[in-house]
Amino acid sequence: ALSGGQSRRRKQPPRPADFKLQVIIIGSRGVGKTSLMERFTDDTFCEACKSTVGVDFKIKTVELRGKKIRLQIWDTAGQERFNSITSAYYRSAKGIILVYDITKKETFDDLPKWMKMIDKYASEDAELLLVGNKLDCEVDREITRQQGEKFAQQITGMRFCEASAKDNFNVDEIFLKLVDDILKKMPLDVIRNELSNSILSLQPEPEIPPELPPPRPHVRCC
Repeated sequence: ALSGGQSRRRKQPPRPADFKLQVIIIGSRGVGKTSLMERFTDDTFCEACKSTVGVDFKIKTVELRGKKIRLQIWDTAGQERFNSITSAYYRSAKGIILVYDITKKETFDDLPKWMKMIDKYASEDAELLLVGNKLDCEVDREITRQQGEKFAQQITGMRFCEASAKDNFNVDEIFLKLVDDILKKMPLDVIRNELSNSILSLQPEPEIPPELPPPRPHVRCC
């Protein structure tokens, strides 16, 4: 029994998310896509992560602009043999993080290939962010910051950032800035149910790839 001065307090259920957004991380094998995702969602780092097979995902809820956003972050495999699987996840993504390894020139040289995937499968409205990962390996750098910036400047609306999943440098900033850019383009009075249905429902992989949309103009928007 409770004394006269005590009363039971019912635990209030957590406030539901105002928005539910899907973000995908793409890039060549070994650039640190899984490490970036796990550092952001769980604040963990694995020195010897196994290569992702197909796709994996994590959920994290953040608050921005007074809104509660539930992020569904998809980590995709970098090997070409998984492209037919991972391409389905481009269509419903509101944000795309394209990652390369600043210490491996071949991962930077692969960026045009990944841009073709984006142009072929992703929405024209998807926010794009280019990330040069493994900044903790500065002594082994093969790609300068200026090279990364120049590539991003050629793509309309693409932001650029360098980061280190190992040192937890710029990782939160990458995801939060991407989400902030997405929110800027969305009407804040969108009905929550409509939003969650439109963004989180993944379409089945088509038997025939969709037609190639018009290429992105190679000018910087801002």
